[in-house]
Amino acid sequence: MTTWTDHNADRPISLTAPSGVDRAAHHRLDEAWLAAAWSHPTTRCFVVSGGQVLIDETADGRTELVMTPSFEAPLTEAHRYFLGIDEDGVSYFALQKDSLPGRMDQSARPAGLREAGALLSARDVGLMVHAVGLENWQRTHRFCSRCGERTVIAAAGHIRRCQACGAEHYPRTDPAVIMAVTDEDDRVLLGRQVHWPEGRFSTLAGFVEPGESIEQSVRREVLEEVGISVGQVEYVASQPWPFPSSLMLGFMARATSTEIDVDGDEIHEARWFSRDELRAAFESGEVLPPYGISIAARLIELWYGKPLPTRSAA
Repeated sequence: MTTWTDHNADRPISLTAPSGVDRAAHHRLDEAWLAAAWSHPTTRCFVVSGGQVLIDETADGRTELVMTPSFEAPLTEAHRYFLGIDEDGVSYFALQKDSLPGRMDQSARPAGLREAGALLSARDVGLMVHAVGLENWQRTHRFCSRCGERTVIAAAGHIRRCQACGAEHYPRTDPAVIMAVTDEDDRVLLGRQVHWPEGRFSTLAGFVEPGESIEQSVRREVLEEVGISVGQVEYVASQPWPFPSSLMLGFMARATSTEIDVDGDEIHEARWFSRDELRAAFESGEVLPPYGISIAARLIELWYGKPLPTRSAA
């Protein structure tokens, strides 16, 4: 496997820009340090609930994650997650709650990552990705997979311990491959999943299976989903994708066959596009582009050679 040179690397892929926050994992087991950090007047925290946070617009038009000093935080029990420290020494925590708090000014609104990821600063979206990933894992892994007993939170939200058998459980991340497949005529292969709206096309993707390399996974997924054989595989970049717990591994892949045979289970339709065909399809609205924060858009842009066109004004 080779690595693709991303000539647009100065424009970070959504959810991956450096946040400026050091996760400071060495503090997670230091209860005295965590208590002192939580009580410090500069510490900031926010609530995460069901994958959503509160965001707000500032007077100068920016969108920010709604955070408060820790001494103004809503009461919680053990569902408090330490997220890290920024270069100014400010500590950040997330609080997992059953619902988001109300706002007296009524200007803030709840938002998930698909919306907030395109609006927030690198610092705020980095904190949100971390918090949403922890919250989902905490909500779905409350019992020990070894003995079935209830587990408790440890390491500032990054471990769950079973007090019955002593097992420790760590946040789950599922590796998944996502690939822009091209052929010898330099066309790109895009597919539409069965549950997507009419016209929504994107790159193919799938989870890595046990005992499988990522290169093998790319070739297997493309063959299973659309019947296309793949030869050369080039790694591009990765992207955290906590919907709910994936790490997307992005690739450019070269097809060695072109006859499409969709599986009908995951992929309803797949098509080869030249650059002119894709531009015309986007501009006419026949094809809807992939979601803006997904690495899929970047993979298609790498092949296209510039930012993707949008629909022409009527």
